[in-house]
Amino acid sequence: MIKKAFSIKNGLYLMVDPSMELHLMLQKVEAALKGGVSIIQILNNFQPNTSKILVIESVSILAHRFGIPVLVNEDISYIDHVDGVHFNDIPQDFDTIKSTISSAAILGITCDNNPEKVKWAIRHNVDYICFGSVFPTDSIPSYKIVHLENVRKAREYTDMPIFLCGGITPRNMEQLGDIELDGIAVVSGIMNAKDPEESANNYKKAITQIKKKHKEEAIM
Repeated sequence: MIKKAFSIKNGLYLMVDPSMELHLMLQKVEAALKGGVSIIQILNNFQPNTSKILVIESVSILAHRFGIPVLVNEDISYIDHVDGVHFNDIPQDFDTIKSTISSAAILGITCDNNPEKVKWAIRHNVDYICFGSVFPTDSIPSYKIVHLENVRKAREYTDMPIFLCGGITPRNMEQLGDIELDGIAVVSGIMNAKDPEESANNYKKAITQIKKKHKEEAIM
């Protein structure tokens, strides 16, 4: 078995909108990396006539300076330029995909209110799962609101990393209650922030506080 070049670290998962002007986007990504982002996904939201390979390679080079992996969303044609791929839905041709990409590639999938997605991820040795949207959000309007009970059940099935996304802020994170999560995935909360580094740092602090609270409650 080939060892993966990067492991999925707990914490902050940044989803990058590539429709943003490249220079500004890279500035924001670099600031977010300084603030503590631990994994990046480039959303499949490119503007017409944009050089996808330029965007993908620019983000990858920057992230790798910080030792952080970069994933593409859905489009496996760029897998050789990144560290993995994130699927929004179960790919029908997954066996073919697995046979054509490196076994070191990081694989993730978004789950919703369908527990079969979680079971599929476990059967196919996916590296992490992400539930979204937890709260209403304009960043990912196509996502359905996730019932938190489905996240609780997923944790009973597996110990693989679980991320939550969609409308989450450092302030409303407390509303997640007893949900045992590994990290938070964010788009606009960082990419649209005036200070992405400070915003990323605030998310990291909130995640740490939530985990500390859960650990203390488990001991009691």
